[in-house]
Amino acid sequence: MPRPATDPIKAAQIKVLRQQAGRWLKAAREAAGLTQAELAEKVGLRYYTFVSQVESGLGRLPIETQAAWAQALGLDPSEFAKTLLRYYEPELFRLLFEAEAAQGRATA
Repeated sequence: MPRPATDPIKAAQIKVLRQQAGRWLKAAREAAGLTQAELAEKVGLRYYTFVSQVESGLGRLPIETQAAWAQALGLDPSEFAKTLLRYYEPELFRLLFEAEAAQGRATA
């Protein structure tokens, strides 16, 4: 079955979310006092340009590398992955955590 063409509105939303994720990652890197090259070395990347691509929203972190990035940035891996999920897969994030967020609002 042929794959449907990408919806331009959805593609624009994905681009914006990836850029937001990139800004969040850049802020985390800067808060950790690391350059792109230093972070790349800590997570085992051969080239720092991948860090640059992710920070600009052109790429995204593979799931299997997120724990290493979190550790390199001094962040909790679970919260790190949860934050990236919010940007990379907002519908899945909503399905997994909507009840948790609603419960938190109800008790506040």
